[in-house]
Formats: sequence, C-alpha cells, structure tokens
Amino acid sequence: MLRLKFSEFSESRWLELKPYMDTCLLPITGLTGTELPHEATAELEKLRDLMDRIEIPFKGRIVTYPASHYADTDNADLAAERLCRSLKQAGFRFVIMVTASRFLKLSAPSSDLIVAPRDDGEWPDAADIAADVRRLWAGEPPIEAI
Repeated sequence: MLRLKFSEFSESRWLELKPYMDTCLLPITGLTGTELPHEATAELEKLRDLMDRIEIPFKGRIVTYPASHYADTDNADLAAERLCRSLKQAGFRFVIMVTASRFLKLSAPSSDLIVAPRDDGEWPDAADIAADVRRLWAGEPPIEAI
C-alpha cells in the first residue's frame, strides 16, 4: 500500500506532483514524556491506526508529515497553530490534524479538519471521516465535529 511521506519526494518529484497533493496530514501523538516505553508504543500504534482511516482511502492526494510527538497541554494549541500555518505557507491548501489521544484537545484556526477521539473516547467512524475530508475538498463544512 502506497503511503506518501514527505521524505519520499525529491525536489523534482514534488514539483511534478504538488498540484495533485494539496492536503497535508499532520499527526500529533500527544506524548508528555512521562510514558513508559510500552505506553509510548501503544500511543503510536493507536495514532497509526487512526491515520489509516485517512491515509488509505485518500492515498495519492494526502502527504503525511512527521508526527509531532510531544505536546505541552498548556501550549498544544499554539504549537499546532504554528505548524498548520507553516505547512500552508509551504504550499498545502489543506491541513488535517489527527490525534488518537483522548486527553489532547486540539484547536488551531489554520487547521482545516481535526480528527480526534470523541469526548467518550470513541473514534469517529471511518465513513464519517471520509465524508468530512470530501466535504473539505468541496469547500463545505464538516458534517459533524470530529
């Protein structure tokens, strides 16, 4: 299965594909640094599984950037906003932030969509995520707050 990571693009390949790849997936793990190794691994695996709900159906249009692993819960929104703004300045039309952390509540005005667990800890349904991504690309608001 092809997953397009930022590191897979040479300058010439990026210039060739850039018009078709206007969306950046920005994973945010939400680690605090207090996790034991097996806990950090579990968080990374959960994030990977949630990202699959976006990467797999939309391969070829979304570029996945490296995860931002550590989040200071007091400044997470500010850091996320800076990252989203920077990615848009780099040429991405859309930035989708994704976190599997139940404890990290992200908000960033420059993000176009945030995919995160609901308040009850359940993940949004894959079909709902796909619908919201398509609505984003069509210039419509998300169906539900994910």
